[in-house]
Amino acid sequence: MGGKTKYIFVTGGVVSSLGKGIAASSIGLLLKQRGLNVVLQKFDPYLNVDPGTMSPFQHGEVYVTDDGAETDLDLGHYERFIDRDLSQRSNVTTGQIYETVINREREGGYLGRTVQVVPHVTDEIKARIRLASENGENVDVVITEIGGTTGDIEGLPFLEAVRQFRLNHGREKCLNIHLTLVPYIKAARELKTKPTQHSVKALLEIGIQPDILICRTERPLNQDIRGKIALFCNVDIREVIEARDVPSIYQVPLQFRKEGLDDIICDKLHLTCPPPDMAEWERMVEKIYSMTESVEIAMCGKYVHLHDAYKSIVESFTHAGVANDVHVNVRWVDTEKVEQDGPETHLAGVQGVLVPGGFGDRGIEGKVMAVRYARENNIPFLGICLGLQVAVIEFARNVAGLKGANSSEFDQDSPHPVIDLMLEQRSRTMMGGTMRLGSYPCRITEGSLAHRLYGAFDTDERHRHRFEVNNAYRKALTDAGMVVSGVSPDGELVEMMELPDRPFFIGCQFHPELKSRPNRAHPLFKGLVGAAKVFKREHDTGQGEQSVIHGDDWREER
Repeated sequence: MGGKTKYIFVTGGVVSSLGKGIAASSIGLLLKQRGLNVVLQKFDPYLNVDPGTMSPFQHGEVYVTDDGAETDLDLGHYERFIDRDLSQRSNVTTGQIYETVINREREGGYLGRTVQVVPHVTDEIKARIRLASENGENVDVVITEIGGTTGDIEGLPFLEAVRQFRLNHGREKCLNIHLTLVPYIKAARELKTKPTQHSVKALLEIGIQPDILICRTERPLNQDIRGKIALFCNVDIREVIEARDVPSIYQVPLQFRKEGLDDIICDKLHLTCPPPDMAEWERMVEKIYSMTESVEIAMCGKYVHLHDAYKSIVESFTHAGVANDVHVNVRWVDTEKVEQDGPETHLAGVQGVLVPGGFGDRGIEGKVMAVRYARENNIPFLGICLGLQVAVIEFARNVAGLKGANSSEFDQDSPHPVIDLMLEQRSRTMMGGTMRLGSYPCRITEGSLAHRLYGAFDTDERHRHRFEVNNAYRKALTDAGMVVSGVSPDGELVEMMELPDRPFFIGCQFHPELKSRPNRAHPLFKGLVGAAKVFKREHDTGQGEQSVIHGDDWREER
């Protein structure tokens, strides 16, 4: 749409972890359901070029797009809410901006001028905002989330660029939405507006007047509170939006719709479009709250103390639960503790086991033990990326008789490296952005479990790995009973494996959680949860500690 594109900027104040990503995603969904073409993007103020080399404990999950960009986990929320595949244009970091500016300076692109934050860095940021709408189609609205909290020194160049962008493009084409906190002080039995006032004041000092305030709160905002916020923050009272805590993030768009947020946005941006059709979304949320049956699935990883490290997997469980009319309760299992205590201590009573992706040898033997426990007890199992590799290692050692089998990532002297470094990875010296990244096709074996789950012979899935099943051992593994149920089109890379003598045992080299959607659960997750439901009905199992997943509490969002 070029010059007709409208721009919405979402900022946050007072504290971090208020949920800017969920707010931006919810706004995107409402506008999409009104018939508008919407794109979302995230600006992260850290100096890393991308989160690909960052510890999950520092950053949480690394979300991978079809075109191979390693991005912030908020892009997962964006894609899930608006059901649209985004690209590397949708995540921009300070590191990327400075890398571009410095390279241009080294190449003489600034013709000898002094390179400064203003205008050169801010000009590059503004160019990235415009780039989001220049993807060969008519984009009606670009929603840009500014990471961090207003007042952080790292975010100042982005906020300055937003201020300039609005001056350059006109107020009628740009909208600033500020997410803030209205805390309840229990001792005083009062909601306090002063943090919101100070947050808006900090924005005003930068030169940005919020057009709409979204107020996170535990308690309802009465008219007096809304009026006070409106008066001191220079907005109309109807532009003070209540965002009360809710059990499921998928309820947030419905909450915003009830507050009339999308109507206000369309009025201010002069967007002519019908009301949103939220019927399907409402049915999905109603089902989340109304389901009574539940299953418990063990998440066996080494980053389980930070649930954000597995954010897309958790959301995929919610989607699969809706598809199977069952709540999924996650038992978070630290595989280092499995090594210490044995798998029975941590896995007894579960109806499913999932081993997710990861890097490094810490907790690996605990993952192997978890896989063996699932296999020997016929518990439904899904291995993702490293989870497939661990499943192959366990099978090689304990079924195929390959004593000492391992991955060369963990033991370079293994007599049987059934998992080995991909050929094209052996000459790599740089860590960032050099793995097998992004969407690749997979050919599915006829008659396999994978074929039944997908209902197709071909699929495209997103990858993030360096190691693969060693083809030198493929025959030994298949002779022992393992089925290779998915391969790359040339047949060289094992994409899926399964054990046909088990009710549900499958591993995939890709990350299916990255393509699951609220109203369209991924086939592998849908299959796992369905198998867990059957397993529970067929077995009288005890219940361990549970962590109920209802789309996750919005209070836990980043």
